Amino acid sequence: MGATSVRQAAVAAITNFGVVPPRINYKTTPINAIYASNVFNEDVQRARLPKSVFKKLQQTIKKGVPLDPGIADSVASTMRDWAVEKGATHYTHLFYPMTGITAEKHDSFVAPMDDGAGAILEFSGKELVRGEPDASSFPSGGLRATFEARGYTAWDPTSPAYILENPNGTTLVIPTAFVSWTGEALDKKIPLLRSMDALSQQALRVLKLFGKTEVTKVFTTVGPEQEYFLIDRNFYFARPDLINCGRTLFGTKPPKGQEMEDHYFGSIPERVLACMLEAEQELYKLGVPVKTRHNEVAPAQYEIAPIFENSNLAHDHQMLTMETLKRVAEKYGLACLLHEKPFAGVNGSGKHNNWSMATDTGENLLNPGDTPHDNMQFLVFCAAVIRAVNKHAGLLRVAIASAGNDHRLGANEAPPAIISIYLGDQLQDIMDQIEKGPAKSTKQGGYMELGANVLPKLPRDAGDRNRTSPFAFTGNKFEFRAVSSGQSIAGPNTVLNTIVAESLDYIATQLEKAKTKDFNKAVHSLLAEIIKENKQVLYNGDGYSEEWHKEAARRGLPNFRTTVDAMPAIVTKQAVDLFSKYKVLTKKEVHSRFEIMLENYKKTINIEAQMTLLMAKTMILPAALKHQEMVARSISAAKAAGAPAAALSEQDKHLAELSSTVSELQKRIGILTHAAEHHAPGDTLAHAKYALDAVIPSMQAVRHVGDKLETMVADDIWPLPTYREMLFIK
Repeated sequence: MGATSVRQAAVAAITNFGVVPPRINYKTTPINAIYASNVFNEDVQRARLPKSVFKKLQQTIKKGVPLDPGIADSVASTMRDWAVEKGATHYTHLFYPMTGITAEKHDSFVAPMDDGAGAILEFSGKELVRGEPDASSFPSGGLRATFEARGYTAWDPTSPAYILENPNGTTLVIPTAFVSWTGEALDKKIPLLRSMDALSQQALRVLKLFGKTEVTKVFTTVGPEQEYFLIDRNFYFARPDLINCGRTLFGTKPPKGQEMEDHYFGSIPERVLACMLEAEQELYKLGVPVKTRHNEVAPAQYEIAPIFENSNLAHDHQMLTMETLKRVAEKYGLACLLHEKPFAGVNGSGKHNNWSMATDTGENLLNPGDTPHDNMQFLVFCAAVIRAVNKHAGLLRVAIASAGNDHRLGANEAPPAIISIYLGDQLQDIMDQIEKGPAKSTKQGGYMELGANVLPKLPRDAGDRNRTSPFAFTGNKFEFRAVSSGQSIAGPNTVLNTIVAESLDYIATQLEKAKTKDFNKAVHSLLAEIIKENKQVLYNGDGYSEEWHKEAARRGLPNFRTTVDAMPAIVTKQAVDLFSKYKVLTKKEVHSRFEIMLENYKKTINIEAQMTLLMAKTMILPAALKHQEMVARSISAAKAAGAPAAALSEQDKHLAELSSTVSELQKRIGILTHAAEHHAPGDTLAHAKYALDAVIPSMQAVRHVGDKLETMVADDIWPLPTYREMLFIK
């Protein structure tokens, strides 16, 4: 099939696409009837487990009490019976290796009888608690050699098991942690759980000073907003770069992009809305509390957002959300793109990580109340976050570092790579008061008169929102906006929990040894000290402006523009000591993450370079040469026909420019080929730096010429679906 027919067939397929009927009719089946229907949750456990077993299991889930191994067999048999009733034939231990995606190995419940006459269904406590996948082919960053293959999955009871449906059956999915034979964490879940424990321990010390002795556990909570693109699958399959790299390596800016701002919160296209509805149905059955859907700023970009959950559960549900979006999109002839920057020149996609802290008694520790200046407990926890972000900004930057996010940070709608905090006018005013002395007042928002009698008065917040800040206070939480669309939220939240635990440890220690018996005076004094020492990280202005970059440099804030610049921050003595002190990561585990992230960066760039060369040599260059030949023949025919000299002169200029551009493409292909074939001597950091300094500029140079040719080559010859098609044909 030629290039022309590929594009024509893609458009025709889109035109003829029929929307798939919904699987669930909400007119007859209300949402609450299906919500969590496929989850082995607390209600199911209460109804099916013996009371003593249920009580012990809930103590582990809600209070963090060590799991009683004696209940495993009872839980396993009950879980098996429940799953089989729902059609399950297999179970799997789902885990989250350092690849950043999910992994699973399915095992059957079926066990043949000795006489071969039949089979029974088996699932023991041992099989529930521990699995043994091969660990040799997962990234370990030097923790394990390839021949050291043994690894274990360990049941995580705090994240409930669930049923994954398939047209040909169902599978019992058991969320687990993944650990090596020697005990090192090989996944993203174990460090996250450790960091949650670390923060809880230090937060309890602070709460005890405030007289909250009834609190036994503090949880970090997360509500991650997921941005993504949907394009027709016919376009997706015609773009080798999207298939292999997740982003377009070529593509010129369309005549219309997002400058009209007519997509943001616009009406959702019918096929897209149908896809969203089914994805939500699937997520509801799995107990994922999705709340919001809307068009995002870029054309073909959308968002889905849940309400807050325990960080560990939020992480597992977030991974489920990404997988569900991709799986359901296929049914509607769509491809879901989760890359941070799938299309150059338009907004990239983030995953805004709304983070807070809550007690097991239901109190949000970052809720300021109506008069935050009087809410001493809130101010202490807020100050702990400010101190943590300022002191460990480099680690937060590492937590969201990747080759893909480097394209997004500092671009349209994404925050800059400089980590700063936006507090809003109300809270910033209180912090300014604290620096000079005890805060005595709180700015109030009041009400807005809209000028029409039929419209109600609207309460006005005391401060605006700042979409250019990477870390913004938004009422009762902090929104970490720099997290990227396709990444697991485990890493960013592990870092965030750990650095805040360190700050709470500092605060508790200072208050516990305070010489004054006046507790309020001690708190005021400590708060003033923290604000004075860390106020340089507070910024309420425009994070996109050049003035902010200059001001941030004057303040001494780090500005790691790329992943390669940022990564060494995780292996400093300060960082290693931090993770070790709070038992989140050992020194070996920290260095393994450093190696894995750099190796991933280097491999990503290499894959993109090879794909750039392949597309340039086998798709773009042949199309350009074909067009060049057509133009040359046209000019020859025009000359033979006696065309006017002026017209021939213009055609000669076009051919000369075209020939020059084709030659430039061939030259830059050669340069990129040389860069991609060579490697810098040294360690993984040196290899990554070479990819940054040599390979990426060579790729960009090839793209620049390729995109220029897109504007010169005849449309019916150009082999790739264009931005104007992919982003706007629904």
